[in-house]
Amino acid sequence: MDSPATVMWTYLAVAVAAAALASASTPVVPGLGVNWGTIMSHPMLPSTVVQMIQDNGIKKVKLFDADEWTLSAFAGTNIEVTIAIPNNQLARMSENCKNAKEWVKENVTKYDHGGIKIKYVAVGNEPFLTSYNGTFIKTTFPALKNIQTALNEAGVGDRIKATVPLNADVYNSPSSNPVPSSGDFRSDIHDLMVDMVRFMHSHGSPFMVNIYPYLSLNLNPNFPVDYAFFDGGGRSISDNNHQYTNVFDANFDTLVWALKKAGVGDMKIVVGEVGWPTDGNEYATLSSAKRFYDGFLKRMAEKVGTPLRPGPMEAYLFGLIDEDMKSILPGNFERHWGIFTYDGRPKFPMDLSGNGNDKYLVGAKGVQYLPAQWCVLKPEVKDDSLVGTNIDYACYNADCTSLGYGSSCNQLDNRGNTSYAFNMYFQMQDQDVRACDFDGLAVTTTVNASQGNCLFPIQIVSSAPIPLAVAHLAIGRVVLVAIVACALVNNRTEEQKYGNAEESEASAKDAVICHEAHRKVRPGSLNKGGRWGAMLGFPSTGS
Repeated sequence: MDSPATVMWTYLAVAVAAAALASASTPVVPGLGVNWGTIMSHPMLPSTVVQMIQDNGIKKVKLFDADEWTLSAFAGTNIEVTIAIPNNQLARMSENCKNAKEWVKENVTKYDHGGIKIKYVAVGNEPFLTSYNGTFIKTTFPALKNIQTALNEAGVGDRIKATVPLNADVYNSPSSNPVPSSGDFRSDIHDLMVDMVRFMHSHGSPFMVNIYPYLSLNLNPNFPVDYAFFDGGGRSISDNNHQYTNVFDANFDTLVWALKKAGVGDMKIVVGEVGWPTDGNEYATLSSAKRFYDGFLKRMAEKVGTPLRPGPMEAYLFGLIDEDMKSILPGNFERHWGIFTYDGRPKFPMDLSGNGNDKYLVGAKGVQYLPAQWCVLKPEVKDDSLVGTNIDYACYNADCTSLGYGSSCNQLDNRGNTSYAFNMYFQMQDQDVRACDFDGLAVTTTVNASQGNCLFPIQIVSSAPIPLAVAHLAIGRVVLVAIVACALVNNRTEEQKYGNAEESEASAKDAVICHEAHRKVRPGSLNKGGRWGAMLGFPSTGS
């Protein structure tokens, strides 16, 4: 009899094959787009991903940069693309309009003339997070104005708009009256926000906001679970004769009130990011993600909107593909936001039209895999004394987030945990034979090592010009001390990003350096609660 893992792999293969037969004209609810992040060790070819996007009928994509390799794949597709200016470039864009004009020429005009349909330019990404301690407050608005001016002078400003994607922490309601109608922009940036939204409104630019009901649930043990979803059965909040049965609507309408008070009550709102992770936490599961997306897409299809903004909505799901190199300081779930796996397989049935006709989305085509082999703990190993440190090393340099509490592989025993960690490192290193040693504790096998519902993945052949894993290891352990120091800063600052109202104790300089280090170094798993070996119950061999 086949093992459960074999059956699951077979089932997924059949599902993907069935999805591949679906029509390329699959209907998608109007206004729906996806975020495509690329913080991953083994990215698929951009052309492969864009084809997958097209096969599923998706017409809008939001990127986090203006990478030429990625953008070129959209030529001739008629897909609306949002490109972005990273936060570390805001100061340069704010200095003078010349820098902004050069950026627009290289990253907008060139592609606009090349058959790529750019819709928005995202100036920064959540630059007013409290964790940044005001670092980007003086540069964001000037950069926005310069970019919009550059777009106008390039002759594209009437159809390509500059905006600033903002986290929902830029507005709030007082704890004494936590209802949407009492909402306003955060006190420390109130005047700046009013000036900025009025500028964007005058140029026809939307307010782009990121709303995450999952984070409300994950960070508050007393948060009512059903209130994070759209199918009712939970609490209800009454405000000015409006009933709020879910946190998304309440959050969105708090922004509507803030805009009204700023004098731009009719300003268009675009939901830049909204989604639900599928692993890494007890609430981050396939079933919860499906429940959330089913409810959200149904509301979009029915044009329900919110109590203050009924009607159609423009929203971008976060995200398209899992990113195995994202920082996990906020939580292990950060690497599991994709509706597709790392290799472009749909995770669960869903209907992007919002009509409830669930089926597996069309997966990526032509993806090549490394040989079917795994790295596991040798059967004869009985002494655990060296296992802990080797797991630490493996999980520092690879993704072990599925082993965490409440995650998909949390049910493994010690031997299973060890083999999973060894295999993840082995795959990360493109199955280099030297990556399956671990002080003589490991061995390669051609027998599928997956156990139960825990899949031991085989890595894909990387399409990156220079494999990111190689670049990552080239940095070596020299950065470990710096990254651990950053963890001390970010353990505080990341909590604020997701709702902690306290002022950050870390300096703005330290916070920004750490943030940029995590983007550039892209470290492997750095467990917030301690070393992976200790977390999984193995004896320590030193500090």
